[in-house]
Amino acid sequence: MPAYRAVLFDFFGTLTRAVRRGPGHRAVAEALGCDPAVLVDVLDRSYYPRAGGALGDAEATLRWVAGQAGTRPSEAGVRAARLARERAVAADIRLRPDAVAVLRRLRHLGVRTAVVSDCTHELPLLLPTLPIAPLLDARVFSVEVRRCKPDPEIFLTACRRLDVDPADCLYVGDGGSRELSGAAGAGLHPVRLAAADLAGHLVFDPEPDWSGPVVKTLAEVPALVAGGGSGAPAPAAGRPGTAGWARDRAAHRPDHHPAAGRGPEEGRRGLGERRRRAGVRGVVPVPRRRAVRGERPG
Repeated sequence: MPAYRAVLFDFFGTLTRAVRRGPGHRAVAEALGCDPAVLVDVLDRSYYPRAGGALGDAEATLRWVAGQAGTRPSEAGVRAARLARERAVAADIRLRPDAVAVLRRLRHLGVRTAVVSDCTHELPLLLPTLPIAPLLDARVFSVEVRRCKPDPEIFLTACRRLDVDPADCLYVGDGGSRELSGAAGAGLHPVRLAAADLAGHLVFDPEPDWSGPVVKTLAEVPALVAGGGSGAPAPAAGRPGTAGWARDRAAHRPDHHPAAGRGPEEGRRGLGERRRRAGVRGVVPVPRRRAVRGERPG
């Protein structure tokens, strides 16, 4: 019998390889009539309000972005920017070579799967076109549920859609948006994907202090679910499939976690405080950044 009934995956940097903005994003800047560097600066500083759906639909969001960049594009320009952005984000997405095989293996084991992603309006349109789509039982996008990680509610929404208890779920992510501690606080069992390519992956609000379980490839996940496997040990953490792994699982249950006893409402208050850090015109938070070579396609 599998050790878990469900596995929830982050998308960018987890089911995909490390991401950076490609040249297609210049077309977005051109359609909005702004300098590409200024556009990138606004996008970086407004990631969480955009990913949380706080600025309206895709075109309303781009209109707001243009305003922050100092331009007022026509309606045709905004529409062109939306289409250019969809194409650019699609070009940035490269699934990990083992993503499809891992999801198929989990399905064979009778384990349900979901993607839980902090994302903007493009991913809900693009994911159905990817080969992983038919292998996912649920999809939770921050821009649709208006919750960003580490808010417990985004993880609990996925659990409800899968009809599983959080304690029966494994969560796999690269650690952006403090998703690992967020998943633990919601009652899931988190494991960090520390793939080699992620050294160049820009992460908003990472958690470098994570000391829980770690795997180096997605291919290790089915073995964890089946109750065995080896994987790479985390610093001061157990190797998956060993007594140390069981100890780490216990240590990251909600009753052992610093977030223990916090309900979703309190979690949202803590999230809101972090999101209100100074930013564009005092409204948009400036995300914490790591690395310089890769960029999330936000």
